[in-house]
Formats: sequence, structure tokens, C-alpha cells
Amino acid sequence: MAKKSKPTPTPSVPSPNTVDRAQFARTSRSLIRRARAATLSTALKSADGWPYGSLITVAFDYDLSPILLFTTLSDHTRNLAVDNRASLLFEETSRLKNPQTGPRVSVLGKITKTTEPAHQRRFLAQHPEAALYAGFGDFAFFRMSITRVHFVGGFAKAIWFKAPDILSDAKASAAVAKAEKGVLSHMNEDHGDAVDHYANALLGRRGRGWQMTGVDPDGADLRLGGRTARLEFEEPVTTRRAIREELVRLAQLDG
Repeated sequence: MAKKSKPTPTPSVPSPNTVDRAQFARTSRSLIRRARAATLSTALKSADGWPYGSLITVAFDYDLSPILLFTTLSDHTRNLAVDNRASLLFEETSRLKNPQTGPRVSVLGKITKTTEPAHQRRFLAQHPEAALYAGFGDFAFFRMSITRVHFVGGFAKAIWFKAPDILSDAKASAAVAKAEKGVLSHMNEDHGDAVDHYANALLGRRGRGWQMTGVDPDGADLRLGGRTARLEFEEPVTTRRAIREELVRLAQLDG
């Protein structure tokens, strides 16, 4: 009697225990921090909770928490007033031949209003054009408290993270926040050539007169007119001294 053939085994997706969680977390943070816009999903207030997607602009707190500016007249703001659970989709896939091969990150959390000056400052540093209407009575700043993050990097590269696994260290975030004003002033006033070097040689962005507009544990934000660029640090920084040492190291690279 002929032996029955064994079925071909189905390829298995690596479990969270066998993938490089640290690398995926770093990739997720990098993708998120590079973003200036995202797709916001809320539960539609007037339609029994149907999901509703909105294109929104975004900036980030030192620890990676998203900072948003909404008008109270928008549907998504009204939705959040009833149910503040939401998700933000960040992606860099639209220009790829096969978008499914590109990285994307879904961030889940709760969105609440904020009057923290640092949140307003960081948002307007990323979106200076918003200063024209940020002070209007029907506009307010919001912050998302992250609960979970889902990273997809292509086939068999998907993993969930809890907030502590993805957010920047609290002490490091506080240290960078305290140092940021002095770092920006020093770099823009005394080392403009280094800032141009970061943009031109390391990031391939043309032009002279680039400004450093923000610093966080993972990197720095650069701007020249309406153009922006993201300078990533080799490793997260945790002190003012570490920021200085990393900026000096980057200034010495040829690109």
C-alpha cells in the first residue's frame, strides 16, 4: 500500500519571541517621528460608531506622544468628545511599486485636550503655518496618550508593542526637554554651518540656512523655509551632554 503523502507545512510567521523587538521598536519610532501628517480614525458620533478617517497634521512630544491641533467644528473632534479612543496610521508606502512591502505603524490611544505650552510650541515648530489660526477660539491642542502600537514592515514582519516598549524613556525625555532651548539657540546661532552639513551632506537636502527647530531623544528636526528634514541619532540620547556629543559626532561625518 502506498504511503500517504504528508501535507506541505504552512510557512509560519515569526512569533514576537523570535523577532528583534528592539529593532522593530526603533524602526517604529523613527517612522513616527519623521511624519508630519497621519490618518486619524475615530468612531463617528452620528452613525452608531462607524469608523471615520481624517487626514490630520501631527507633531510629537519628547516621549513620542502625538500632539494635534483640531477645530471644534470638525467631525473628528466631535467624535472624540463622545469617545476619545482613536488610532493614528503612519506610513511611507505610497511611492512604492508595491505599497504592501513598505513599513507602516498604527498607534492606538486616547486623545485629550492640552494647554501645556510645550505641546503648543512643539506643534507650531513643525507647522508654523498653523500659527495663523491656532489662536482662534474654535481651535485647541490635543495630545494622544499611547496605549498600543502595531508595526508592519512587510511580509512576516508584524508585531504589537505596549506603550512602555515604544515610548522614549521618561527621564531622558525630561532631560532633553530641559536642554532643548539651549541646544537650539547654540546650534542655530553658533553652528549654522553644522546644521547645513547635517541637511546637505547627511540627509541629501539642498540649500543654506537650515535651522534646527526641535530635539528629542531620538533625533532633531530641521527646517529651511517650507522644507523639513529629520536628523536621526545613532542611539537615543539621555542627557544634554549626550546630545552635544552626538551632534559633534554627526558634524564630523562626510555623509
